[in-house]
Amino acid sequence: MHEIDITQDGAVLSVKLNRPEKKNAISKGMYIALNEALIRATQEFDIRVVVISGEGESFTAGNDIFDFANDVPSDGSAPGFQFIKNLHNFPKPLIAAVQGNAVGIGTTMLLHCDVVYASDTAKFKMPFVTLGVVPEAGSSFLFPRLVGHARASEIFLTGRSFDAAEAVELGVVNKVVADPLAEAMKTAHLIAEQPPTSVINTKALLKSSNHAAVGAVMDAEGELFRIALQSDEAQAAFMKFLSGKGK
Repeated sequence: MHEIDITQDGAVLSVKLNRPEKKNAISKGMYIALNEALIRATQEFDIRVVVISGEGESFTAGNDIFDFANDVPSDGSAPGFQFIKNLHNFPKPLIAAVQGNAVGIGTTMLLHCDVVYASDTAKFKMPFVTLGVVPEAGSSFLFPRLVGHARASEIFLTGRSFDAAEAVELGVVNKVVADPLAEAMKTAHLIAEQPPTSVINTKALLKSSNHAAVGAVMDAEGELFRIALQSDEAQAAFMKFLSGKGK
């Protein structure tokens, strides 16, 4: 089985993280496959909506810490950073179905999704400070805009998790449902039946006021993130995490 499972159902492309034995932690190779999927969906007219989900009990445990500890990205061309940019610039509707843990990029990618459904098992966490790095994917801009400065600061600076009910209250998730993937596919097919140019233009308008600002913040985050990854502080935090003491 591929670690990124890609299937097409009519005009809906389903992109599933398929590494359940590692809680769908995203490796460099998986980022490459995710980028290819988003580029394909952008270029192919018959794909009108993309649904992202995770196999097993977790959506994703976030970045594969072994990858980051052993292969520190030196610039923005790294597949993980390219995935963030592709999410930000993706012109078609993006829907996420979340269950279990959604850690790091597992939460920040949701800020770029147009619709998000979660099960009551979902738990969201952005432990960037805990790992000695900084927020990514434009989350230092998007999250406080969504939830307010005080709540964003508390969540980022403590690294605490929040459940599905709080995620709905914060505006990260649309709805808590029993079967997030089934609900996501249902909504995706409804959107896919709409006039495609109208859908794309409406998404562009919805994002237009913040699009350039988010891109600039993402560049700044990326630079600080790469610098932080090479610090003794981050390496110590990674080792603590990998030893099990930071979980």
